[in-house]
Amino acid sequence: MTQNDIASLATLEVRCFTVPWSYAMLQDELENENALYLIAEKEGIIVGYAGAWRILDEGHITNIAVDPIRQREGIGRQLLAALLEGLAGSGVQKATLEVRKSNAAAVALYQAFDFRVAGVRRAYYSDNLEDALIMWVNIDTTLKIRSIFSKF
Repeated sequence: MTQNDIASLATLEVRCFTVPWSYAMLQDELENENALYLIAEKEGIIVGYAGAWRILDEGHITNIAVDPIRQREGIGRQLLAALLEGLAGSGVQKATLEVRKSNAAAVALYQAFDFRVAGVRRAYYSDNLEDALIMWVNIDTTLKIRSIFSKF
């Protein structure tokens, strides 16, 4: 992710989320030395992005967004795989995220990467007070990540 991507990502956020990150929030992530953000492009147009924070030996996945008209093309899988590989390469051993309990497609994606539900954050989402599932995965080695790549 670069400065030139921020406007497109802010637009993508609005298309993907009921409580989107603002331009300023995305801008702040560029300055976060513990952040890793990747973008997916098709024909020069940003169609998705994924981000995480490195906190000691853990990763916290902040966002994975794919343009609704490009979903179900494997873009989210590719972004998540690349993000986990990047985290593993920086010494991260475990990764976590929160996901809306009702987001069956996202939950299935994370489960395909061996994420497991570890708890629930009650009324986590401010727009409708929906619960969030807290999911974790152990990242043993880059070989583990490579075995995940081979599934797709």
